[in-house]
Amino acid sequence: MSAVRGLLRPARQTTYERAFNTVYVGLMTNLFLALACAPLLFALAIVRDPVASWPFFAVLSALCAPALAGAFRCFALLNEGSTGVLRAFWGGYRQAAGRALAVWAAATVLVCVLVLDAVVVAPTSWGPMLVPFFATATALAVALAVALLVVIAETPRAVRLRGLVLPCLYLVARRWYLSAPVVAVLGLAVAVILVQPVLGVLLATAPLLFVVWSTTRYVVAPVLPAAP
Repeated sequence: MSAVRGLLRPARQTTYERAFNTVYVGLMTNLFLALACAPLLFALAIVRDPVASWPFFAVLSALCAPALAGAFRCFALLNEGSTGVLRAFWGGYRQAAGRALAVWAAATVLVCVLVLDAVVVAPTSWGPMLVPFFATATALAVALAVALLVVIAETPRAVRLRGLVLPCLYLVARRWYLSAPVVAVLGLAVAVILVQPVLGVLLATAPLLFVVWSTTRYVVAPVLPAAP
C-alpha cells in the first residue's frame, strides 16, 4: 500500500522546474539554430534535389559549425542549471566561430573526398572490399568533428585547435561503440532536416543534438577543462 501511495504522490516542484527548463532551453535552442542557419534552410526549402547540388550545400553547410557550438554551449550550461539561452548560444557562437569553421571545413573536405572515392571504386571488382574502409573513415571523421565542436564550445578561445585534434581522435576511436551511435543520431537529424528543413530544425533538432552532445561529452571528458 505504501508503494502505491509513493507512486501517486505528486512530483516535487524542482522536478517540474527542471522539466520546464529543459523544454524551454530545447525550444529556444531550436529557434536560434534556425536563425543562425536561415540561408541554408531557405536553400533546402526551395531546391528540389539537394543531393544534385551537393557542392553548393557542402559550402553553405559551414553555417552549421558555429551554430552547433552555440547549441552545445546551451546544453553545457543547462547541465549546470542555467537557462540563459540567449547569452549562452550567441556567446558560444562568437567564441567558437573561427575554430568551429576550421573544423567544419576540414571535415567537409575529408568526407567529400572519402565519399567520392567510395563511389568511384565501388563498381570495380575490388571496390566492395574497400567500401567498408571508406565508410569507417567517413564515420570517424564525422565523430571527430563533433567531438572537437563539443570541446571547443567549452574551452577558451586561447586554446589552440591543433592541440585538441589528436586527443579527441584517440578518445573517439577508443570509444567507438559510443561514437557510432553519435554518427547514427546525427545522420537521423540530417535526414529530418532534409525532409522538413524548417519544421525539422524548430521541433526535432534540439533533442537529437542533446543526445549527440551528451554522448560525445562523455567520450571526450578527459579533454574538457576541469570545473572550478
